[in-house]
Amino acid sequence: MSGARQLRKFVVVIPAAIVAVLAADSVAAQERPRPAVEFNAGWVGFADDGVVNEGLLGGAARFYVLPRVSIGPEIAFIDGTHHSHLMLTGNVTWDLLAPTNGRPRRVSPFLVAGGGLFQTREHFATGPFTSGEGAFTAGGGVRTSLGKRVAAGVDARIGWELHLRVSGLVGFQLGR
Repeated sequence: MSGARQLRKFVVVIPAAIVAVLAADSVAAQERPRPAVEFNAGWVGFADDGVVNEGLLGGAARFYVLPRVSIGPEIAFIDGTHHSHLMLTGNVTWDLLAPTNGRPRRVSPFLVAGGGLFQTREHFATGPFTSGEGAFTAGGGVRTSLGKRVAAGVDARIGWELHLRVSGLVGFQLGR
């Protein structure tokens, strides 16, 4: 089986397995929270001959499939000297505490895992060069409600292409 086929299977099977495991402890009577969008900014450290420090800007959408489990896309742009990275992932997020009355808790710790694509664009004297490969991130964080529809938080993740990531986020609940 080719490496690309194995990666596609990994990107689909792992998040589906996570959702299945997390679904086992859900309570059917609980109401799901509304969808949310989040914007984040932070630091990324790549493993090289040391740690290469770069900035990150991104955004994500979360759609709840269960009261504590959401899925959705994430895009992250990482800017470096003479190069940049674009990461597109599909994420599964598990809120560790159940919502109350269809709303997330005031303080909500969470775990997140995702898989997708990692693209690098480098600028050489001969011109630009673009390459791509599979990507994943996994980690966790905490969100705090700042009002009815606004939350702020932090998260930390490890991912491939091998990196550590720490970012702050601002989120907005959509809907009614």
